[in-house]
Amino acid sequence: MTTPWKPTKAQLLAATDKTVADVIAPDLRVLFSGINPGLYTAAVGHHFARPGNRFWPALHASGFTDRLLSPFDERELLKSGYGITNVVSRTTATADLLTKDEIVAGGVKLRRKVLRYRPRVLAVLGVGTYRTAFNHPKASVGRQAEMLGGTIVWVLPNPSGLNAHYQAGELARLFRELKDFADQLDGFAQKLN
Repeated sequence: MTTPWKPTKAQLLAATDKTVADVIAPDLRVLFSGINPGLYTAAVGHHFARPGNRFWPALHASGFTDRLLSPFDERELLKSGYGITNVVSRTTATADLLTKDEIVAGGVKLRRKVLRYRPRVLAVLGVGTYRTAFNHPKASVGRQAEMLGGTIVWVLPNPSGLNAHYQAGELARLFRELKDFADQLDGFAQKLN
């Protein structure tokens, strides 16, 4: 695991004007979409970087990665067919500072991105954000009925340490369900070839 760099208070405050580049390529197995970058993430320029965020541990515990990666290792995901983007690119201290209009507009941009890059699965990390961005107010965790072109849509809980609704073990279990599904898709695709 790469050693993290810790931003100063001044760097955190300056991060509100920054965005974080997508980790993306065409035809990924799974494209994970966070809600939006937090200050810590934007300051260091790597996804899910805030200490206490459970994205990286959940990826490892569920079998997506064979070792615990740090945010600084995020580009290694591409080798396995995984990527990261966000619904909204604007950085905020917390996701609840986003407006409904921003989330809806972010959903439109995310749809376009998915249609352009064609991942097999889009995994939106945040039930409430998915409900707003895609206008599905009763959506729950798991596979969604909606597809974006040929892309299957899946919803996972927000892995932020601030999300007390899901503990680490439950997060890992839900991520593992997606991993198992993605593996089944791979097996099906191999049989077709």
